[in-house]
Order: sequence, then C-alpha cells, then structure tokens
Amino acid sequence: MKSFIPFYIKSIKHLQSILSIGSVGIFLLVLPMVLVFKPELLPETVKSTLFFISFASVSFVMAIRPLADIFSGNIWVRSLVVLRKGFGILSASIIVSFMLVKVVTLGSEYFINFSQISTWKISDFGIFARLGDVTAVILLITSNTLSKNILGANWKRIQKLAYVYFYAGGLYEYLAFHDQFALYAMIIVSILVLAAFFINHSKKM
Repeated sequence: MKSFIPFYIKSIKHLQSILSIGSVGIFLLVLPMVLVFKPELLPETVKSTLFFISFASVSFVMAIRPLADIFSGNIWVRSLVVLRKGFGILSASIIVSFMLVKVVTLGSEYFINFSQISTWKISDFGIFARLGDVTAVILLITSNTLSKNILGANWKRIQKLAYVYFYAGGLYEYLAFHDQFALYAMIIVSILVLAAFFINHSKKM
C-alpha cells in the first residue's frame, strides 16, 4: 500500500493542474460563447447541473481543510488539501461564466442592477446570490501566484471570503430552491470547521 502513495500524490497534483487550467478555459471562454450565441445547446437541466457542480466543488474546498486537521496523521486525507485551489477555481469559474453572459447580453444594465436596493433584498434572497457573485469574482481573480505575491499577508485574509462565498451560495440554494444538498453541506462543513478548531486549539494548550 505504501508503494501506491507516491502515485496517489502525483495523480492528485495532475488533477489539480487540470482543474486549475481547464476550468478557466472552459467556463470563462467556451461556456459564455455557447450561452450567448447558442443558448439552446445548454438546456436548463444542464445549467442547474453546472450550478450543482459549482456548489459541490466549493463544499469540497470548505470540508477538506478541517478534515485534514482532524485526521492529521492520515496521508490519504492530507494529500487532498492540494486540490482546494483547483476545485475552488472550478466552482468560481462556473459562477463567473454565467455573470459574463449577463454582462454581454445586458451590458451596462447588469451593473446598474447591482446598484439598486431591490437587487440586494433579503426577502427574495437576492442578497445571497449577489454576495456569491461578488466573492466568486474576487476569489477567482486572486487564485494565482501573482496575486499571492502582490497581496502578501492580505492574500490569506481575502481568501477567507471563501466562507462568504460558500454560505451565501448555500443559503441561496436552500432558501430559494429548497436544495437539501445545500443544507446538509452547510451543516457538515460547519461541524467539521468547529471540530477542527477545537482540536487545533487543544493541541496548542
């Protein structure tokens, strides 16, 4: 089994590269063009599936870090942490690609809508959707080595917006569409984060 570990780690690193590069190319370039010029190629079921993939990906991102802290001695779990960047880019790329479509089709009206109070209403849960959109853009733009070098210590602070992105998306999916997966994902991630916090805190004592 130990002889399989190097292959396992190498495979994860390859997957990380594919997710990071492929997600940007497919969802920021190909998908917007399809939706603008041939929207009939992507029926609502496909679009809803893409949104599910996006939220499932960010759920993995949020869960794997505390899991690695909880099972700190398990190399199989700890090795998966490297995939956080790739799945994070995949998730944000899907959201940003749909935003780009709105920018192309609506033009300045899309940005004007952002400045209207009605767009940020809590009553129809629009505020959660908008928070998800804004944080997706910020996280995607800063998910690279150049941004990390430029921002320095502030980079980690900005990356903590992943919590806003995750919970905003989860609350919108659950409250607006009654998505049970979103509810369970938020509960599980919250439990894992709290468990990891207490375990790490106990180690420092």
